[in-house]
Amino acid sequence: MLTGTEVKSARAGKVQLKDGFVDFRPNGAYLMAVHISPYSHGNRENHEPERPRKLLLKKREIDRLAGRSQAKGYTVVPLKMYLKGNHVKVEIGLAQGKKLYDKRQASRERDLDREAHEAMKDANLHRL
Repeated sequence: MLTGTEVKSARAGKVQLKDGFVDFRPNGAYLMAVHISPYSHGNRENHEPERPRKLLLKKREIDRLAGRSQAKGYTVVPLKMYLKGNHVKVEIGLAQGKKLYDKRQASRERDLDREAHEAMKDANLHRL
């Protein structure tokens, strides 16, 4: 459920989903930590950029997503926000966080790639 200035900002593409997640409360599902910039032509009634926004989902969808997120340790995250007619829609999905050993592996691969890139750059400079 968005206010008028939030819809206008979303139409202008001023939405940041990077740290967003879905929180399940007794009265529904809420989109949290999603930044929608204040509308540039809004007045003093402009919206708060990171307020909780209620998602309009059916009860069955909320129960299914909440059950999966609690039972298996998944997180429900927004994947993309798009316009369909006069409606702003959010595509959400279940995501599983990385384990500690996965993070170490990714860090090791990043370091090796960086070293290889620097070595190739140095080799190209010495050839000239």
